[in-house]
Amino acid sequence: MSAIHKPSWQLLIAAALSLMLLVTGCSGGQNNTGSQPAQSQGQDQAAATDTKSDIRKVKHAMGEAEIKGTPERVVVLTSEGTEALLGLGVKPVGAVQSPRGNPWHDHIKDKMQDVTVLGDEAQPNIELIASLKPDLILGNKVRHEKVYSQLSGIAPTVFSEDLAGKWKPNFMLYAEALGKKADGEKLLADFDKKVEEAKAKLGDKTKAKVSLIRFQPGKIRLYMKDTFAGVMLSQLGFARPASQDKDEFMQVIAKEQLADADGDVLFYWVSDHGEKKEGSKYREEVMNDPLWKNLNVVKNNKVFEVNDVVWNIGGSILSAELLLDDILKRFDVK
Repeated sequence: MSAIHKPSWQLLIAAALSLMLLVTGCSGGQNNTGSQPAQSQGQDQAAATDTKSDIRKVKHAMGEAEIKGTPERVVVLTSEGTEALLGLGVKPVGAVQSPRGNPWHDHIKDKMQDVTVLGDEAQPNIELIASLKPDLILGNKVRHEKVYSQLSGIAPTVFSEDLAGKWKPNFMLYAEALGKKADGEKLLADFDKKVEEAKAKLGDKTKAKVSLIRFQPGKIRLYMKDTFAGVMLSQLGFARPASQDKDEFMQVIAKEQLADADGDVLFYWVSDHGEKKEGSKYREEVMNDPLWKNLNVVKNNKVFEVNDVVWNIGGSILSAELLLDDILKRFDVK
């Protein structure tokens, strides 16, 4: 039986169709293969952009810190920093012990349950800090400059410059580091409004020259305008004795200089270290001295002891609220 032969033109058409299919298939394969890396590359670029936009650069006393997202495990190494966090609604995972607390000051202890104690401000426990795996550490240059490199090796670390009277810049620095700048601004605006309302209520009472002193073991400190209480008195418009009407922190005086402590009203607090109560003993010694008894403010019975934590140590928004209330109370303003 003989083979059946197709016409040559049919063979040519079949060959052409096969070639077209082959070319189309190869071209399609090349397009698909090329599209995958491009899509993956686009996704990688988008992810990188998202990550970059999620990082905030915060300038502080030691340089600049890069903070990713919203910190959730915050460690704080100052009393005023702890108050700032709590005021902003943030509970730290670890904090240094309050200077007058066991371990926390009375006005914050209810908010500090289960917070790890990290030593004290002067000597925080670095190993314990590292074990908490923080994503942000807040400290202060005056207290912690020597351990900054260790701390910044654990987590992004932000330091305030000092611990004098200008507490509001510190508060806003911490708010920025926490990603809560707007919240911080609102809290300060609300507080400043309260101060202005209090100032109006005080009226002419702010003409009184207010003296601030602190009794420590063996010495007396005059507190000037660049102190926590001094800033508050200035914002309220109070006058100060000439010896204290300075944009400085404090001055140590001897009993022979007690005239510098005189004023229309005198507020004092006592610092006792340990069980010996040396600060209180020195206060008694000074108050029994004729130089003290000869002060006009003493003769006029205008000397008042105040809370060391609220007037001096607390150092941020929570103590500021308490301090404002106490000043109004002391001047019989409701």
